[in-house]
Amino acid sequence: MTFRTDSQYIAHPPLTAIDTTAKVPVGTIIRAHDDDGGGAAEFIYLQGVASTGAGDVVEYTSSFQTGLASISVGQAEPLAVAMAACTASYYGWYQIAGLATVSKASATSFAANAAVGATSGEAVAAATGLFVHGAQVATAASGASAVVTVSVMLNRPTGPGAT
Repeated sequence: MTFRTDSQYIAHPPLTAIDTTAKVPVGTIIRAHDDDGGGAAEFIYLQGVASTGAGDVVEYTSSFQTGLASISVGQAEPLAVAMAACTASYYGWYQIAGLATVSKASATSFAANAAVGATSGEAVAAATGLFVHGAQVATAASGASAVVTVSVMLNRPTGPGAT
């Protein structure tokens, strides 16, 4: 998907760019839309973490620092999807709403409308009670090793334990 921003920030960095210094305040949220039918979306500007790849699921704190998401009981941090390989000491955009392309474990298959879990930043089949709130598989995805992403509809996702 190619998103075009609807932002009030005139000179914000592109959605797939990474920056060595913050170009807009961390925590900034912008809206964008995909002219090719992907609809509207929202993105948040965060600081990266080591080993983050485009499409990885991250959790973030109130200081807007990310970590690769691994869903566990009681973990209620907000979640987002990296738009680029935004590693430690870099800043970039992460998707928090709309249709997202998410990295998945290669052997994992998903049915449309299924719940999603996350381990080490990748989408996995949801275990009982260990699913991402505010995320649902949009399009079925094969478990074939060549299929490494899944389309997921996001709406400000959080880990389990969120109220």
